[in-house]
Amino acid sequence: MSGAPRPLAGLSARIAWRLMPLLLTSYVVAYIDRINVGFAKLHLREVLGVDDRVFGSVYGVGAGLFFLGYFLFEVPSNLIMQRVGARLWIARIMVVWGIVSGAMVFVGSASGFYAMRFLLGVAEAGFFPGVLLYLTAWFPARERAKTVAMFAVGGLVAGIVGSPLSGAILGLDGVAGLAGWQWLFILEAAPAIVLGLVVFFTLPDGPEDVAWMSAEEKRSLREHLDADALARGGTKSTLSAAFASRRVWLLCLLYFLLNVGGYGYEMWLPTIVKGFSGQTDGIVGLINAVPYAAAAVVMLWTGRHSDRTGDRRGHVAASAFVSAAGFGLAGLLHNPWLAMAALTVAFVGLKSAMGPFWAMGTTLLSGTAAAAGIAFINSVGNLGGFAGPTLVGVIRDRTGSDTAALYALGAALLLMGLVALFLPSAFQEHSDLPDPVLRH
Repeated sequence: MSGAPRPLAGLSARIAWRLMPLLLTSYVVAYIDRINVGFAKLHLREVLGVDDRVFGSVYGVGAGLFFLGYFLFEVPSNLIMQRVGARLWIARIMVVWGIVSGAMVFVGSASGFYAMRFLLGVAEAGFFPGVLLYLTAWFPARERAKTVAMFAVGGLVAGIVGSPLSGAILGLDGVAGLAGWQWLFILEAAPAIVLGLVVFFTLPDGPEDVAWMSAEEKRSLREHLDADALARGGTKSTLSAAFASRRVWLLCLLYFLLNVGGYGYEMWLPTIVKGFSGQTDGIVGLINAVPYAAAAVVMLWTGRHSDRTGDRRGHVAASAFVSAAGFGLAGLLHNPWLAMAALTVAFVGLKSAMGPFWAMGTTLLSGTAAAAGIAFINSVGNLGGFAGPTLVGVIRDRTGSDTAALYALGAALLLMGLVALFLPSAFQEHSDLPDPVLRH
């Protein structure tokens, strides 16, 4: 191939309209099943038979064990998807996680709670990085920040829709002899199974499998993706190179710190809101949705702005600093509603980092290394999802307040911003300084 690739002429927008509604909806369901334990937590202490003095730690560990299961099985899951295809594997993931999430209704002890949260992580392992890998076959690197933001906004839609929905479902307590928290898991697990079947029958494995793109459009898209590969050095990355790369480990660190703050926040937010507002579960759900709505708007804008400017490091660093400031203010402010506003700022910063962060990650790797490397970054980073809720639970049990926990989450985001700010120039979109480790 010689010369610049032909313009895509709106093809990417058409691809997005064809693929993103189903992928985004699937992520909404995945995220609701992942974080609805935050609402169930308000009713689980007696069910688990745990003393109130240590329940925070027990819940924090259980909420975080999801990510340990995710960590252990994520890389194998992505490697399998690369072999069997996205349609079959993503459908399999969704059906299995729906079954496991629904089985949470049988939890009756702390050990059972730990086991089911771990199994849910195993079941869902590979979904998010699998979709990220899938998107690299459809969208050139210069369009990935906004594309990833479009997909990841599903996690925010889950908060907007799932928070009031979860609060309302808890009101079914006693219906058909089931507790409200049991109805929560049953009703929010069923859509995963249904959507898994929809994915199996409708999601194309790649551009070559669709009839709604012409041969010329497929060729133009391939030229753009090949140009991306040449910008990385023109060769396929190897699996061992991905694990040995300094870049990959820096991205793991950034994502770990992001998830310490993110999941430390999300798994405990309903409890914090309930504590300062004293409202019913339904009202708590509505209040809980506000940060998600604000973050969705800013996250999409940040992704588009990052693509327009080609800047990744600056957008990640700025987002992290905004989040750190929000956590710090939330800890300082005594007025609960002002503290809630600060927590909203913290969440906006957290989520705004996602698009430019994954634009860096998906551009660095190709070949087998893309399947394993993206999953590896996500899996190591998601250990922060174990550390964050656990850290908040332990600090709350020892101090009896949220203040120190909020400072700890803010410190994680401050460190993330500093690391991102001083990343090498090779992490920028248009760098011509490829990492030798990734050129095997």
